[in-house]
Amino acid sequence: MDTREFPTKGNLIANKNTLALAKMGYELMDKKRNVLVSEIVGIVDQIREINAEINGTFADAYAALEQANVQLGIMTVRDMAAAVPVCDDVKIYTRNVMDSEIPMAEYKASDITPAYPFFKTNESLDIARMRFSKVRELVVKMAVLENAAFRLSTNINKAQKRANALKNITIPRYEELVKNISASLEEKEREEFTRLKVIKKNKQKTNEE
Repeated sequence: MDTREFPTKGNLIANKNTLALAKMGYELMDKKRNVLVSEIVGIVDQIREINAEINGTFADAYAALEQANVQLGIMTVRDMAAAVPVCDDVKIYTRNVMDSEIPMAEYKASDITPAYPFFKTNESLDIARMRFSKVRELVVKMAVLENAAFRLSTNINKAQKRANALKNITIPRYEELVKNISASLEEKEREEFTRLKVIKKNKQKTNEE
């Protein structure tokens, strides 16, 4: 027999305290789940908006690249692309939402001044560069949002499992323990009260004799 099931006042108090903590934990887990669900809904909406834009942006960028290849030649475009410096304009950080670390990105478009000489190119390459810059911006946003959605989904599932365990296992168990111990203690009190009444009655009879 589990020592927590022994019908003592100490166990009754301890089990009541555990039950109260379990109920509080369930409320917190349920609140966390609701907040995270609200957060992921907003992120999914943003993903939909970017998805609606990204396909057309990619198509425009590749069309511009094809035009530049035709006008300047593939080798020239490749050489100009190799001259473009590596960008480091994406800053990754996290935002805390109900103890869940959500990845975020701060994107600051780099200087739009071309890194290649003007006399070797024409407007077609400038257009392609600007359109691919937009593609890059959207891809960064999409990657961050999808990562955030994945983490939120994982944490929502964890919160849901913990809430379900508290609601369906822990809370009912301790409610039953409190109920049984309370009933046993009340029965003992009734028996003790009856015993004392009998003793008192017998004592009165003895005094009368």
